[in-house]
Amino acid sequence: MNLKKWFFLFWTTLCVGGAVMLLTGLGMQLFQQELSNFKGPVDIIVNILQLGLSGFMISVYAQMGFFAYLTLNYIALGLFKKSWQYIQVVLTVFVLLDLMFLRMLMGQERDVTGDIMLGVTLLIIGITVAWLKVRGTNVSAFIPTLFFMIAVTTIETLSALNVSQIATWFVFIPLVACNAYQILLLHRLLSNSSSSVVQPTQAAIAKS
Repeated sequence: MNLKKWFFLFWTTLCVGGAVMLLTGLGMQLFQQELSNFKGPVDIIVNILQLGLSGFMISVYAQMGFFAYLTLNYIALGLFKKSWQYIQVVLTVFVLLDLMFLRMLMGQERDVTGDIMLGVTLLIIGITVAWLKVRGTNVSAFIPTLFFMIAVTTIETLSALNVSQIATWFVFIPLVACNAYQILLLHRLLSNSSSSVVQPTQAAIAKS
């Protein structure tokens, strides 16, 4: 991957995060009837800027998690070989169960319905993105993509999980959008790349 392709991935993911956060924030404010609290155009502009900047920061956070996973996936393939596929399946199931049930079973006060909805939503999105990734690459990319979309997105959302359901969805929606965008775009960016550093990492997702 050359600098031009990396920059394209960076700024387009930045735009995805900002746009999705803006839509998410305005939608939540409209649903909670908070828009009536704005006293003029200045308040509206400040609100839009705050939402956009929040989306930019979340997109950068998502990109950090994405490249961290690429590195992890590449190293794990060298260490565990074919068993890495099965490890990812087990970890994905565990993370999904933890997201929906385990914290409640450990006695923590949780909104069980909200946690289950979040988990089911993430599972549906993860399967959809993995299916699209398979269509663009090959069937062996299904498990790594599903693991990334479920496990990594959940880890990235941890900071908001213990705050409130609103905060969780506020962070989760732009995060999952950025992650889906990155994983679906990467093989297209690297299809003609001659880089010897990042190319094996992409192959680890597409062919593992």
